Amino acid sequence: MTKRGVSIAAGIIVLVAGIGLFAFVRFPLGAVEEPGRFEMRAATWAKHLLAQRASRSGIPPAPTDRQSSLVEGDKVFGVDCAACHGMDGRHPTDAGRWMYPRAADLGSKEVQSYSDRELFWIIKNGIRLSGMPAFAKVESDEHIWDLVLYLRTLPETGRRAPTKE
Repeated sequence: MTKRGVSIAAGIIVLVAGIGLFAFVRFPLGAVEEPGRFEMRAATWAKHLLAQRASRSGIPPAPTDRQSSLVEGDKVFGVDCAACHGMDGRHPTDAGRWMYPRAADLGSKEVQSYSDRELFWIIKNGIRLSGMPAFAKVESDEHIWDLVLYLRTLPETGRRAPTKE
């Protein structure tokens, strides 16, 4: 058997095994029910792995004036993020609760476990097949960094950071 023939046979075996596993697990297609533990763990692991790999290069440096970034990040969050994640970033709106996957609690351990570079990449590029849009064509890199730094304040306060008037 040729090398190509072995590759095709291996592909068919993997496909058949995948279909069998899919049927065995009875993977639900609908978005009404919450995903099971296995699905959540697999999706979380994959998102972290892919974000880590994607953010290795092409990320500009973070701003140095942290206080100004927090103030600006609060403003940008209210315009770009609150519609799904809620004004406090921790309690999604109706729109965020009913998208699939659900809009994340941005102060959660899972979200906060991403590095700053990974969060920057996610905000800038979005995540396919989820409700997370890409902001690369909407916001500057500086504003995206402002959002990243602002998101870091959410676990501490559970509410929006104060703004300067």
